[in-house]
Amino acid sequence: MDKKSQLDILIAGCVKKDRLSQEKLFKLFYGKLMAISLRYANDNDTAQEILQESFIKIFDKIEMFESNGSFEGWIKRIVTNTALDFLRKSKRVTFVEENEVNTKDAFTNPLEESEFEHTLELKASFALEAIQKLSPAYRTVFNLYVIEEYTHKEIAEMLGISEGTSKSNLAKAKMNLQKMITNYYSKIEE
Repeated sequence: MDKKSQLDILIAGCVKKDRLSQEKLFKLFYGKLMAISLRYANDNDTAQEILQESFIKIFDKIEMFESNGSFEGWIKRIVTNTALDFLRKSKRVTFVEENEVNTKDAFTNPLEESEFEHTLELKASFALEAIQKLSPAYRTVFNLYVIEEYTHKEIAEMLGISEGTSKSNLAKAKMNLQKMITNYYSKIEE
């Protein structure tokens, strides 16, 4: 039996509220979904909370999944939206307004944009750690734009901010990541 057929069987079991199917689905996607949660959370406990809430939503709404689309894409979107809801509820996210930063200065020496993108190929643990050190606002916009590939217009609508504010927060996130990466490299060279 191929992977799609196995997944279809698990989904059907979850629609019927079968605990064994839910457990298998949880184990199958735990790692990928935890990685998404960690990108938005400050710590493991918060990420676990986001993931737990996400799985509750997944199991509660699984009958709404239309099998002509990607199930993995569907559940990843649920985790992303749950993380955004968590950030909104925590009220710890403050976005920098667009006039507070010059986005053209986001890429200045010592790293240019192409070099910045190259440095993102660092070990996953360092990259995740660096992203987690960003403020919740910067981290959220960075994740949505760079990793989830939403447009600034979509991000603005999702977060209730202007497109310019989304761009500003992305620029500040990139500048902060540049500083962290530069510090990382300077420590290696010492």
